[in-house]
Amino acid sequence: MKPSFNFEDVSQLLVGAFALGMPISFSEEAWHLGVTLPAINLLMIVLLSVCFVTLYTYEAVFQRNIVERKLAFVSRVFWAYALTMVVVALILICLDKLPLLDDPVVAFKRVLLISMPASMGAIVVDSFDKE
Repeated sequence: MKPSFNFEDVSQLLVGAFALGMPISFSEEAWHLGVTLPAINLLMIVLLSVCFVTLYTYEAVFQRNIVERKLAFVSRVFWAYALTMVVVALILICLDKLPLLDDPVVAFKRVLLISMPASMGAIVVDSFDKE
Protein backbone atom coordinates (compact mmCIF):
# COMPACT_ATOMS: atom_id res chain seq x y z
CA MET A 1 0.00 0.00 0.00
CA LYS A 2 1.28 3.44 -0.94
CA PRO A 3 2.16 5.74 1.99
CA SER A 4 -0.44 8.44 2.53
CA PHE A 5 1.87 11.38 1.87
CA ASN A 6 5.39 11.01 0.49
CA PHE A 7 8.16 12.90 -1.27
CA GLU A 8 6.49 12.42 -4.66
CA ASP A 9 3.36 14.13 -3.34
CA VAL A 10 5.40 17.00 -1.89
CA SER A 11 7.26 17.48 -5.16
CA GLN A 12 4.00 17.47 -7.12
CA LEU A 13 2.51 20.09 -4.80
CA LEU A 14 5.63 22.25 -5.11
CA VAL A 15 5.74 22.02 -8.91
CA GLY A 16 2.01 22.75 -9.24
CA ALA A 17 2.24 25.73 -6.90
CA PHE A 18 5.23 27.06 -8.81
CA ALA A 19 3.54 26.58 -12.19
CA LEU A 20 0.62 28.85 -11.32
CA GLY A 21 2.28 30.96 -8.64
CA MET A 22 5.15 32.16 -10.84
CA PRO A 23 3.21 34.01 -13.56
CA ILE A 24 0.79 35.57 -11.07
CA SER A 25 3.66 36.69 -8.84
CA PHE A 26 4.95 38.79 -11.74
CA SER A 27 1.64 40.67 -11.88
CA GLU A 28 1.69 44.24 -10.70
CA GLU A 29 -2.06 43.94 -10.12
CA ALA A 30 -1.42 41.19 -7.53
CA TRP A 31 1.18 43.35 -5.79
CA HIS A 32 -1.23 46.28 -5.73
CA LEU A 33 -4.14 44.17 -4.47
CA GLY A 34 -1.89 43.00 -1.65
CA VAL A 35 -1.73 46.62 -0.55
CA THR A 36 -5.31 47.75 -1.16
CA LEU A 37 -7.57 44.72 -0.70
CA PRO A 38 -9.59 44.95 2.54
CA ALA A 39 -9.09 42.13 5.04
CA ILE A 40 -12.68 40.89 4.70
CA ASN A 41 -12.28 40.47 0.94
CA LEU A 42 -8.98 38.66 1.44
CA LEU A 43 -10.66 36.38 3.97
CA MET A 44 -13.40 35.57 1.46
CA ILE A 45 -10.78 34.74 -1.19
CA VAL A 46 -8.90 32.48 1.21
CA LEU A 47 -12.10 30.70 2.25
CA LEU A 48 -13.12 30.17 -1.38
CA SER A 49 -9.67 28.88 -2.18
CA VAL A 50 -9.64 26.43 0.73
CA CYS A 51 -13.14 25.25 -0.24
CA PHE A 52 -12.12 24.62 -3.85
CA VAL A 53 -8.89 22.86 -2.87
CA THR A 54 -10.86 20.72 -0.40
CA LEU A 55 -13.52 19.88 -2.97
CA TYR A 56 -10.96 19.00 -5.64
CA THR A 57 -8.96 16.91 -3.17
CA TYR A 58 -12.11 15.04 -2.17
CA GLU A 59 -13.22 14.39 -5.75
CA ALA A 60 -9.99 13.95 -7.70
CA VAL A 61 -7.27 12.95 -5.29
CA PHE A 62 -9.25 10.77 -2.85
CA GLN A 63 -12.05 9.92 -5.30
CA ARG A 64 -14.71 10.42 -2.60
CA ASN A 65 -13.14 7.72 -0.46
CA ILE A 66 -12.20 9.38 2.82
CA VAL A 67 -14.23 7.37 5.35
CA GLU A 68 -11.17 5.65 6.81
CA ARG A 69 -8.69 8.32 5.69
CA LYS A 70 -10.06 11.55 7.15
CA LEU A 71 -6.75 12.51 8.74
CA ALA A 72 -4.91 11.90 5.46
CA PHE A 73 -7.52 13.99 3.63
CA VAL A 74 -7.28 16.95 6.02
CA SER A 75 -3.50 16.63 6.03
CA ARG A 76 -3.37 16.71 2.23
CA VAL A 77 -5.45 19.91 2.08
CA PHE A 78 -3.34 21.52 4.82
CA TRP A 79 -0.01 20.62 3.18
CA ALA A 80 -1.21 21.69 -0.24
CA TYR A 81 -1.97 25.16 1.07
CA ALA A 82 1.05 25.40 3.39
CA LEU A 83 3.55 24.35 0.73
CA THR A 84 1.89 26.67 -1.77
CA MET A 85 2.34 29.60 0.60
CA VAL A 86 6.02 28.74 1.01
CA VAL A 87 6.52 28.57 -2.77
CA VAL A 88 4.69 31.87 -3.31
CA ALA A 89 6.73 33.55 -0.57
CA LEU A 90 9.97 32.31 -2.14
CA ILE A 91 8.93 33.58 -5.56
CA LEU A 92 8.03 36.98 -4.12
CA ILE A 93 11.34 37.13 -2.26
CA CYS A 94 13.16 36.46 -5.54
CA LEU A 95 11.19 39.27 -7.17
CA ASP A 96 11.87 41.61 -4.22
CA LYS A 97 8.11 41.97 -3.71
CA LEU A 98 7.78 40.47 -0.23
CA PRO A 99 8.33 43.32 2.24
CA LEU A 100 8.59 41.10 5.34
CA LEU A 101 10.51 43.60 7.43
CA ASP A 102 9.11 46.87 6.03
CA ASP A 103 5.43 45.89 5.83
CA PRO A 104 4.68 42.36 7.05
CA VAL A 105 0.92 42.82 6.63
CA VAL A 106 1.31 43.58 2.91
CA ALA A 107 3.74 40.68 2.59
CA PHE A 108 1.26 38.28 4.19
CA LYS A 109 -1.64 39.61 2.10
CA ARG A 110 0.36 39.14 -1.11
CA VAL A 111 1.23 35.57 -0.18
CA LEU A 112 -2.39 34.74 0.63
CA LEU A 113 -3.72 36.39 -2.51
CA ILE A 114 -1.32 34.68 -4.90
CA SER A 115 -1.68 31.38 -3.05
CA MET A 116 -5.31 31.13 -4.14
CA PRO A 117 -4.65 30.19 -7.77
CA ALA A 118 -1.29 28.62 -6.97
CA SER A 119 -2.93 26.19 -4.52
CA MET A 120 -5.25 25.00 -7.27
CA GLY A 121 -2.24 24.35 -9.48
CA ALA A 122 -0.62 22.45 -6.62
CA ILE A 123 -3.56 20.16 -5.96
CA VAL A 124 -4.26 19.55 -9.65
CA VAL A 125 -0.69 18.39 -10.25
CA ASP A 126 -0.90 16.30 -7.07
CA SER A 127 -3.99 14.55 -8.43
CA PHE A 128 -2.08 13.17 -11.42
CA ASP A 129 -1.46 10.02 -9.39
CA LYS A 130 -4.50 9.01 -7.40
CA GLU A 131 -4.45 7.94 -3.76
